[in-house]
Amino acid sequence: MAKEKQDTVFEVTKIRELIELMQEHELSEVDLKQADQRIRLRRGNDQQIAYAPAPAAVAPVAAAPVAEAPAEDPNMVFIESPTIGTFYSKPKPESDNYVKPGDMVTPDTVVCIVEAMKMFNEITAGVSGKIVECLVANEEPVDNNKPLFKVLKS
Repeated sequence: MAKEKQDTVFEVTKIRELIELMQEHELSEVDLKQADQRIRLRRGNDQQIAYAPAPAAVAPVAAAPVAEAPAEDPNMVFIESPTIGTFYSKPKPESDNYVKPGDMVTPDTVVCIVEAMKMFNEITAGVSGKIVECLVANEEPVDNNKPLFKVLKS
């Protein structure tokens, strides 16, 4: 006799459906419990916990961390990656970069995208100033808190 397959929240199709619902309704977290099973999906500033070959979407992320530059101009800071992922300097391959050296930015200026597990997170400057240098190549992998841009605060 064959055992009947039990319905579980951990089936790939159900996880994909949950991710699509999160994107459709702009949810940043879903936490479900079924009997002794639990699944928690998050997107945004914290670690990305999701399996998602779902359609790519751009998820806004809080401003990237800004770190002071050591032993240089006290007004020099770094815009750092808030998550592990792949750095994209432009929204589409055929587009111009979000920012380049010499550009002025405000805290809300989108400077790049960091993709983590098919979630494309727009990274904002988090500081007002002038971009001095881009420290990462397009499509390069980045770690959490890796400096992405050098900025002279205004």
